[in-house]
Amino acid sequence: MDLTILGVLALTVIVAASVLAPKVGVAAPLVLVGAGVLLALVPGVPRIEPEPELILAGVLPPLLYAASVNMPAMDFRRDLKSIGWLSIVVVVSSALAIGWVVETFVPGLGFAEGVALGAIVSPTDAVATSIVKRTGVAPRLVTVLEGESMINDASALVLLRSAVAATGVSVSVLDVSVDFVVAIAVAAVVGLVVGAASVAVRARLHDATVNTAISFAVPFIAYAPAEHLGASGLVAVVTTGLVTGYWGPSVLRAQDRLAEAVNWRTVAFLLEGGVFLLMGLELGPLLDDFRSEDGDFGRLAVLSALCLGILLAVRGLYVVALLWSLLQDRKDMHRWEPRMNRVRDYLASDESNDLSDRRLQRIHLMVARREADMRFYEEERLDRRAGVILVWAGMRGSVTLAAAQTLPTGFEQRELLILVAFTVAVTSLLVQGGTLAWVVRRLEVESDRREIDRQQLAALSQMLADVAASRCAEVADDGLDGRVLEPVVLDQVQDDSHPERTTRWAGEGDDGVAQRLRDYVELRRAVLADQRDALIDARSSGRFDSENLNRMLRRVDAGDMAMDRLD
Repeated sequence: MDLTILGVLALTVIVAASVLAPKVGVAAPLVLVGAGVLLALVPGVPRIEPEPELILAGVLPPLLYAASVNMPAMDFRRDLKSIGWLSIVVVVSSALAIGWVVETFVPGLGFAEGVALGAIVSPTDAVATSIVKRTGVAPRLVTVLEGESMINDASALVLLRSAVAATGVSVSVLDVSVDFVVAIAVAAVVGLVVGAASVAVRARLHDATVNTAISFAVPFIAYAPAEHLGASGLVAVVTTGLVTGYWGPSVLRAQDRLAEAVNWRTVAFLLEGGVFLLMGLELGPLLDDFRSEDGDFGRLAVLSALCLGILLAVRGLYVVALLWSLLQDRKDMHRWEPRMNRVRDYLASDESNDLSDRRLQRIHLMVARREADMRFYEEERLDRRAGVILVWAGMRGSVTLAAAQTLPTGFEQRELLILVAFTVAVTSLLVQGGTLAWVVRRLEVESDRREIDRQQLAALSQMLADVAASRCAEVADDGLDGRVLEPVVLDQVQDDSHPERTTRWAGEGDDGVAQRLRDYVELRRAVLADQRDALIDARSSGRFDSENLNRMLRRVDAGDMAMDRLD
């Protein structure tokens, strides 16, 4: 079959699955895996065996960047403990447990080979979490699962690299630990540098097409040097995405951010669908290779079941420990209340007058953030039912299969390990992914946030209206660039928080129309800039949900883009 026809067919299947899957109540990734298996049976479809490097270096960096750039930094910070616990501690513990079981019960495989298999099947997949989003669970659960899937790919691949090295030479636990820490630390530094540099460069460009084109290169710019330095390229990509997502609204134009968001959503959609379709297409070749090596399918089934059982058991134990630790953290936070009261009393006293305005502002922000965090942890608790979802939503996907194929040629029982990885990934998607929505409904953990969203959006709208009124009152008193404006301009800017695309208010036929429009645009842009700053300050304080802040920011951006049509 011609590759062009195959590509068009794959694109058609991806789009069709995304449209039809919700109507039949099945997650699109599961439909795409099944479609890939069926497509591989069509006469003329070539054997699909992509290079592992294509997935690791060509697909995962843009996917992880697309996820991390949209990850609210505030949410990531609040659940950093949970994310780190699941993405590092659980991955390492699962790999070691599988290593011990494999060494004990599987003839011909040692501890190092077992740890390598454990590292391959341990990370949950960034793409697989797309199933979770459609179940209606609380946003905090989605944040933890997304953050985990962004980080655990890197921790698993670093561990896999060390395990493979340990099969040839003697490597101590200390050596592996040092290598792991250095790889993560160096990658984080690379990601910070690349993220800051890319935002600084893009802030100086005023062409949305060029800006978006540069953003397509950013994940690879972060990935390549980190890998060259022996660090984790995926951690570097995630760090770059978080930096870009945090600073972007402050320095990038609305046009640039909106264009980038639309294009990256399209890229992520196609890559996610392509990865799941590819998993189905690869099943046939993997089985053929295993059969040609006289593989024992009974042994394959037992080892796959052992791995999946260990992954669920270890994850369950650590989730229980995590929930207990978070409970202790909430109790400890209440002990902060007397200290917070002392800070409030100090700010209300005359002694605070000796501090600079900047210092006072930082203290007020710290207090507001601490109060918001305490309220968040109290209202958005991760209870036992949420813990069940955390365990059951830990699905495997493309990273597991790609990592398995990086095993060097000649590795002990390589074909068996690759097929075990595939079996674990597909089984977790089919069993856990296929039943996750039912589990969510059964446990009644759907999150109805309509009233909370209504209250927060009303508060944010009032805040923006106050910002507009404040700027307009200032201009009414002092003028704009030394000029007194006509009242009709001030009234229109203040009343039009979301302006219609019309200029009739400015009048027709008189000489002052052009000047009124110029004044309107200049003042309106000033108000929009103030409103954007207010939203960013509100984000720093942590008083509002990230999704509601982003929704209001999109409205401000829409107003900013509307001004371009009047220039």
